[in-house]
Amino acid sequence: MFWRRLPHIALMFAIAGTALIPMHASADAAADIQAQINAHNSQIASLEADIAAYQKQLDALGAQKSTLQSTINELALSQKQLASKIAVTKNNIAWANKQIAQLSASIGDKEEAIKGDQDAIAKALRSVDQGEQASLLEQLFSTRSFSDAWKAADEVAQFNRALKGNIADLQSARIVLSTNRDKVNAEKAKLVALENDLALQKRSVDATKATQAELLSQTKNKESNYQNLIAQKKAAEKSFEQELVNLQSQLNLIVHPGSLPKVGSGVLSWPFSVAFMNNCATRSKVFGNNFCITQYFGNTPFSTANAQVYNGHGHNAIDMGAPIGTPLHAALSGAVLGTGNTDLVRGCYSFGKWVMIKHYNGLNTLYAHLSTIDVSRGQQVTTGQIIGLSGMTGYATGPHLHFGVYATEGTEIMTLKQYRGATTPCANATMPVATLTAYLNPLSYL
Repeated sequence: MFWRRLPHIALMFAIAGTALIPMHASADAAADIQAQINAHNSQIASLEADIAAYQKQLDALGAQKSTLQSTINELALSQKQLASKIAVTKNNIAWANKQIAQLSASIGDKEEAIKGDQDAIAKALRSVDQGEQASLLEQLFSTRSFSDAWKAADEVAQFNRALKGNIADLQSARIVLSTNRDKVNAEKAKLVALENDLALQKRSVDATKATQAELLSQTKNKESNYQNLIAQKKAAEKSFEQELVNLQSQLNLIVHPGSLPKVGSGVLSWPFSVAFMNNCATRSKVFGNNFCITQYFGNTPFSTANAQVYNGHGHNAIDMGAPIGTPLHAALSGAVLGTGNTDLVRGCYSFGKWVMIKHYNGLNTLYAHLSTIDVSRGQQVTTGQIIGLSGMTGYATGPHLHFGVYATEGTEIMTLKQYRGATTPCANATMPVATLTAYLNPLSYL
């Protein structure tokens, strides 16, 4: 009868239930895991120290007068720094893969244990059901004495308590299983992000190498040729700016103040990643600010000292120092109004590679001197989306981003010769132009 089978069933159930008991790692296994974590963290710390050291050297070079050798050295250091960043990313990718493998194995073990316990509980319940089919009178007369009956009843109570406990353990195991699955999904998402970072870092290396190769080709590795190139760029930029100002003053575009967002509303995001901007704050002694700004909007000391270049109208954007190949992010969602490369027009030293995005709040944003463009005209972009990599194309004496904010109403994309026949080398270059009142201070909206 059922009571006689209870000890056997309870024993079977107790043994089956042990599958639900967490398998604690042995002391040796735990020590091995901790050693792996320590080794991983140590490698990352060493690489991060290298990256910081390279940045310190880059900052020192940036403070020096621009020469061919200093520029080549800066590009070489950037490549070394990128190599260390790539090593960090690869290390993190390997670690993420290991975490995924370990969690997946744990999930497999837990699923197998849960299945075994479900089967054991089901078998035990079937036995209980069979036993309960006998009447109380039959069960009493099937025992040798009333003491046996009371003993059997006590065993039933113990069995029920064990059953409840094992069902609770099964529920806990399912929660652990669900948690581990969530962890695997999180690690996989992290892995995808790391692999994207790695691809970007490799492209950054390519951009740096391409810039270095082009510079050596243009200068034949001679300092005199480099200084002549700088002078040539400055003269060409002066001519271009003069003609651009003439065009700006003749554009019949009206900017209505009511079409613009409120100043100080913070509608725009910085055009770099959060990590990059956080790093800027740690280098405030280098830039004199927390945002890696190398030149502000308006009549800055540099624009005033180089009035022949800016034609006395000040700087129409902000410049932000960034190594060649740094990912650039859309400051707000919108549509790509246009892209271009003024370097394709011989003798035109202006924006170089540029992207302009039209937002839906009356503002346009311009990103210039890029090494790589990742978007195309008409494409919809979201806030923070990577649109290209920073560089030093066009009129740039060092790697930086020229970040401009324009009133949409006062902006057009055209060639200078489309308006009263400009004659400078940049006349055939397509670029954004705006009426003078359409140039806005980016810091008013960041």
